[in-house]
Parts: sequence; C-alpha cells; structure tokens
Amino acid sequence: MVTVRTHGLDGIFRPRSIAVVGASRRPGTIGRQVVANLIAGGFQGPVYPVNPKAEVVLSVPAFPSVKAIPGPVDLAVLVVPPDAVLVAAEQCGRKGVKGLVVITAGFREIGGVGIEREDRLRAIAAKYGMRVIGPNCMGIINTDPAFAANASFSATPPPVGSVAMVSQSGALGEAILADAANAGLGVAMFASVGNRVDVTAADLVAYWGDDPQVKVILLYLETVGEPQEFVQVARAVARKKPIIAVKSGRSDAGAAAASSHTGSIAGADVAADTLLAQCGVLRVDNFRDMFALAQALLNQPPPSGRNMLVVTNAGGPGILATDAIVGLGMEMASLRPATTRTLRRVLPAEASVHNPVDLIASADAARYRAALKAVAKDPGIDGLVVLFVSPIMIDAAAVAQAIVDETRGFGRPVLACVMGRSRGDEAQRILQQAGIPVFRYPEDMATTLRLMFRRHVWLSRRVQPLRPRKVDKKAATKLLAAHGAAGWLPAAVAEALLHAYGIPFAPSRRAGSAGDAVTAAHELGFPVVLKAEAPGLLHKSEYRAVRTGLRSGDEVFAAAEDLLRRLGEEFDDVALQVQAHAPGHREVLLGMTRDPRYGPLFAAGLGGTQVELLRDVAVRVGPLDEQDPAEMFATLKGKALLGAFRGAPAAEVAAAFDALLRLQQLVVDFPRIAEVEVNPFILAARGRASVAVDCRLRVEAR
Repeated sequence: MVTVRTHGLDGIFRPRSIAVVGASRRPGTIGRQVVANLIAGGFQGPVYPVNPKAEVVLSVPAFPSVKAIPGPVDLAVLVVPPDAVLVAAEQCGRKGVKGLVVITAGFREIGGVGIEREDRLRAIAAKYGMRVIGPNCMGIINTDPAFAANASFSATPPPVGSVAMVSQSGALGEAILADAANAGLGVAMFASVGNRVDVTAADLVAYWGDDPQVKVILLYLETVGEPQEFVQVARAVARKKPIIAVKSGRSDAGAAAASSHTGSIAGADVAADTLLAQCGVLRVDNFRDMFALAQALLNQPPPSGRNMLVVTNAGGPGILATDAIVGLGMEMASLRPATTRTLRRVLPAEASVHNPVDLIASADAARYRAALKAVAKDPGIDGLVVLFVSPIMIDAAAVAQAIVDETRGFGRPVLACVMGRSRGDEAQRILQQAGIPVFRYPEDMATTLRLMFRRHVWLSRRVQPLRPRKVDKKAATKLLAAHGAAGWLPAAVAEALLHAYGIPFAPSRRAGSAGDAVTAAHELGFPVVLKAEAPGLLHKSEYRAVRTGLRSGDEVFAAAEDLLRRLGEEFDDVALQVQAHAPGHREVLLGMTRDPRYGPLFAAGLGGTQVELLRDVAVRVGPLDEQDPAEMFATLKGKALLGAFRGAPAAEVAAAFDALLRLQQLVVDFPRIAEVEVNPFILAARGRASVAVDCRLRVEAR
C-alpha cells in the first residue's frame, strides 16, 4: 500500500535509468566506483555518467550535464563537490528525475553553511517532488535481479537474500555489508540514509513492510529522528515481519544533571530502548547478535514459551548453555516421564536423561537420532538447543544430518552449536542449508533465543484501552493558572494538583512556626512526620529535612525548631509540613519526565531515598494503556519485595497502577507539566488505603 511515507521510493530502489553526476575516470574515486558497481551489478537499464570533461567513463558514453541526457532519468546519484550539489539537484528537478542519492558530504554535519546548504537541498526536492537519500551517505542497493541497482560505493556486493538494511552511518554501512556477507546473510535492499534530509528510517521501514521480497528489516540507528512517526510505522510493520536494531549512544551524561529521580534515571538511552521495545523492534548490542537473530527469525519460529531443552555430547558446553539460558530469563524444560523412559532405553547408562540431556562424548549420528526422536515428541518443550563438540572419531556431517532429519516438522525453534574442527565446517553447512542457525558458543545462542521469545511476547500482547477515571480538571486548571512562570511549583500546589486527579495523599497541615506545628500534630493525631519546605529544597533527605515517628508535642516542637534554625541558614522562606503517619509498608516511585524527542516518559519502581542507587525502575514512553503499569512493575528486579514475605502481607500494587495512569491523564491534559514525581507512594496491605507522602512538579512557562 502506497502511503505519503513510501510515495516515490520506487524511483530510488526500482529505477529504470540512473545518472551518476560526478562520474569519474580516475581510479579510486567514489564517482568511478558508483559507475563500476552499477555495471558490475548488472543494472537492467541505461547508466548515464555525467562528467563535462569526459566523453566516456568505464566504456560508457558520458554526458556534460543531466539535461543533455537524451532519455528519461529515474534516479540520479550526486557525487559532486558540496558547492555543486544544489545546481545539480536543480537540473535533476527540471529533468524530471524521481529520486536523488546525495553521497556528497559537507551539509548539516559541518554546521553553519552546511545547514543552510541542506535546507536549500530540501526545498529543491520539495519543489520538484523528488525523494532524496542522504546527503553524506554511501548510497543504496537493490539486489532484485529485475533491477540489480547497486548505486553505492560499497566494495562488497552483498549476496541476494531477504533482509533489508538501513544504516545512518556511511562508514559503518560498508562494514555492515561485509559482515553480513561473511555471516551468509543475503540482502534484498540496503540504504545508507546519512543526514536524512528527506527519506528517514521510518520511511524505509514502511516501504519494506509492504515488500514481499523483504522478510526481516535491520536498522543501525544513531538517533531515532522522528520518534512518534517511527513508532506508528514500526508498530504496524513489526506485526508483519521482524525489525532488529543496533542503536548507538548508550551513555547519557546529561541525565546526571536532572533535578528529579525520574529525570536522572530516564536518560536518553533508556527512552530509546523502551521506545524500540514498545513498538516491537528487537534491540541488540552488536552486529554479531543482529545477524544471528536475523538468520534465526528467517528460518525458525519464535518460541511460544520459556521452556528450553539442551541436548549435548559434552557436559561443559551443556552447563554453559544452561547457565546462559537461565541467566537470560528463560527456563529449562522438564521432560515428561515417558520421554525420560525412552531416553533411558536408547542411551548408555552413563548418559543423562534429564535436561540438559548429555549423550556423552561417544555419541554418534545414531545416538543423536534416537535422542532427538524421543524429545521431539515431548509437548513441554518450547525450544530445542542441540550442541555438538566434534571429536575426531565421530562423523560430524552424519550427526548434522541426523539433527536435520529428526527435527524436521518440529514446529518449534531449533538452534545448533557446533564446536571443534573435525569436519565441523561441513556439519555447519548442512545445518545452515536446512535452516537451522549455527552458533560457535552457547552464550550467543541463548541471547538469540531470548530475543526470539521477546518477539513472541510482543506479538501476543494486545492493547487494553484506558478506562475512564473521574478527575477534577477545573480545579487543576485554576491551580496552574495561578502559577504562570516556569519552575518547580510549591509543594502544597503540586500536591493539590495531583490530588485533583485522584492521587491520594496522607493528611497534612502546613505550619510557619514550631508552635503551629505542635497544634497541627495534635489535630492529625500522633505519630506524625515533620518536613521542611523551601524554594530549591528538592531532595529533603540530603539536608536531613524529614523527621519521622514523632510521638509527642515536645518531640514535634524540638524537631521544628531544629529544622527552622538549621535550614534557615541555607534557604529562604522555610516552612513546615506536618503529616500523618502513613500506615503502608512498601515505598514505590511514580514519575514522568517530558523528553524533547520522545515525549512523556513514565517511570515506576521501588521508591524512597535510595532510588538512584538501586535504579530498579521501569520506564515506558507514553501513552500508557491499562496494562502498562502492571507490566512495568513486573519487570522490576525487586518485584518480590512488593509481595508477601517474612510475615508481612502483600502490598496493594493495584493502587500504584491506578495512580500512575491518573498521573498520565494529568500530564496529557496539561502539556505545561514538564516533570512530575510522586516519591514515595506508600503501598498499604491489600484492602487498605495507599497514599503518597511526597511529590514534586515542574512546569514550563505559560
């Protein structure tokens, strides 16, 4: 289906004729390499070198300009100096060229004049309706024999296949193509998008999503340039075919300067990571994992459960595989009694018939056949891992063929690990030709399995629409209207805003003196908590500005006097808050920070004063649906602390789910809210009232 995003891209990837503007006769130049690649790749249409100083380039007649070309031109590859790009682009537009690939650098990446040059290129393209890849890129490739368009300066022509690849980096693009070829991964299309003056990763994902030739999409991203557009496209396409990404830029020094716990934890990479995960993109750490996962998903179904079985002929690799599988959140399958009885019957006494099934070093093809025939019938297995360390006395090729034969029609993923050199290469070739991914080490295989299962989980998830919640938007509007300046709102105002949206707080009173604090404590009832408040006092624990468990008027008075005296030396307008003791027994954090690229990022996790130390927080890009909060808390490493343990009852976590969705409704209704955090939100035992006891909220100027 043609959309605004994919319109005109056939002119780039399926051109009938190509002009290379800046074609060169000089060996070693990009202009010559592009022409050479088009000719060597077997492009089916005419190639027009454009060079005013040459009559022929690589035995192909050249033309002094684009307008001098006698026939129509679908695609023009620009390899001229940056100052000449705009003139060439204008000529292409007048010629009726459908697409440009601008390999030339010297645009936005250099700043100043480069930014102006890029803006003018964008305007020219829009004027003539041309789609543009680049500038500052290495070109595009389509291996479909009907087009065979290698309009790049790549030194590695990729083998034909079913994978489409996009790289934001031209230099890395060359390495990606070379490594893909070495990994035996065939390529359908490739694009190096460079500065993305027009065509983006989202455009290409949409284009390839409807292309039957493309089965898997691979991305190398430095930034997610248009996050909201990317999410919409990726969510739709990932339902049809896997999308795998390497995203660089994991560090984010700027997060250290954030004022709230939420802001410091929800850094740029956390935002990118959760955004990719939420729209079904499988993020990997490196290209090795990317290619391995692509091979697996091209040939094997994702596992529908976590239960993995390991069959091996060596104890050590079997233990390594087990450790890796369990360590990555998968589980070792328990074999049915009937399966273990069969294994005992067909295996020697020294073999292990429990998971991992160890056939011992003397296992030959016949033993592998017998064992795999038995386990393949067990319905409790979600995935099968077959390890083979190739000893010199065993026919490795025969073992490989046995694995292929006995797992044919298994219906669940089968991955193999071949270790050792004795005919290991031949065994690997047999397995790969049958569509069984082969790994060198068990740890890499476990990583691939985990990512395959993650895809199954994402495909199985269905959005649960939000249910309506009663809020007092009028009261919140009035509160915000009274504070037009940017900055952190007074604590009492922030609390009132959240309360208007149904987030409960422990009862409290404000006091200006120690005597007033004592009066307030008697009104609330002991025990109470006493807190200092002042403009700029965000992290109270750092200034010892909170006193808990105060059980008498004398204790309240003494604590109030100390806080007013000590903090009055550092802050202006110090006031006091007296708060009733919250009866809950677990502390969690709920928060939002508005990222300029990704929009609202919502955080939920274990709270209190140690949140940045523990960093046990789940982050998701909004909007959240009804089940997101539960899924966020389920991913916490310390989630068991919210359940019943050591005689303490389980916490009412559902109260935190509701509060987080109410917080979302508040920030959606009021885009001025840039950052908000409720910490701690104290969870009571089930059936009792959970309440917030502290919050902070920052707004942008009205």
